[in-house]
Amino acid sequence: MTQTSIFQPYTLGALQLANRVVMAPLTRNRADAGLVPSQYAAEYYSQRATAGLLITEATQISAQAQGYQDTPGIYTPEQIAGWRVVTDAVHAKGGRIFLQMWHVGRVSHVDVQPGGAAPVAPSAIRAETKTFVNNGFVDTSVPRALTLEEIPGIVNDFRQAAANAVKAGFDGVEVHGANGYLLDQFAKDGANQRTDAYGGSVENRARLMLEVTAAVAAEIGAGRTGIRLSPVSPANGVSSSDPQAQFDYIVDELSKLGIVYIHVVEGATGGPRDVAPFDFDGLRKRFDGTYIANNGYDLDLATGHLEAGQADLFAFGRPFIANPDLVERLKAGAELNAINPDTIYGGGAEGYTDYPTLAVAAE
Repeated sequence: MTQTSIFQPYTLGALQLANRVVMAPLTRNRADAGLVPSQYAAEYYSQRATAGLLITEATQISAQAQGYQDTPGIYTPEQIAGWRVVTDAVHAKGGRIFLQMWHVGRVSHVDVQPGGAAPVAPSAIRAETKTFVNNGFVDTSVPRALTLEEIPGIVNDFRQAAANAVKAGFDGVEVHGANGYLLDQFAKDGANQRTDAYGGSVENRARLMLEVTAAVAAEIGAGRTGIRLSPVSPANGVSSSDPQAQFDYIVDELSKLGIVYIHVVEGATGGPRDVAPFDFDGLRKRFDGTYIANNGYDLDLATGHLEAGQADLFAFGRPFIANPDLVERLKAGAELNAINPDTIYGGGAEGYTDYPTLAVAAE
């Protein structure tokens, strides 16, 4: 059996984690009517509760925040109740779970927007990407720019979503500031061409992300607040002319807020780690809390980075889809189940809760 320090307990704020393995957020497009978590979600997450920390699939903070079909929300009583079933199941297995909260901004389509309205964004620039609606991938719709008067409402939606998450039993929340969604769109000048207080300078482009994080931390406590960042990822068509300056500033300000972690996508989301020059080690040193490293990690890479002090926790994404007992498989050096690509998005239990564990495979 392989034994390394990645399998040792870790203290995250007030939480004691069983190990340093994190299940990254994974969109699965399986929400039921009313965008309530799937009837299978409690089983899906509790199967994976041996991870030190589970971070849920991205969950919209409002109806406007939706960009893909059948992704769950956290803004109605029914959604809160549905998530409570999930958190209870995870806690019954001894697990810890954070809710990832998102607003997709321009990565949306009129068919999932209230009243068929245009998606919102920092500027009226269409995202050069596709979204999943009507059971297929389609081009995103042209967005409209948010007005200054609307922005406080966005901040409040995040704050209320965090309060709802605590009501649903989550141990904390992760603000989605990555992968080309709304907060990342504001931070990166390829998507943000505003000339007001939320555009132009490094400080102005960071303003919405920092206001949201501060509001969430004030609502539920900085010790229960994390954020995901992707400084150089081109996901969903975003680009930045100054990622190092932008994210050095953002992380300095996040550290001042005292939030419990930053969850950093190192490189292109789901792609190469060396997509663009960036000093991730320097970013880690700027932050006083926990650094969760993400993107392309396996046991050897995580172990090396842990021993070098380059990260505290390590997020694994796609391997958790097909391997509910990923932690046990990594410990044993066991072969991983292969993912069925046809069942990643949408559907029911198949390809969601029916992947075998080592124990089942041995029977």
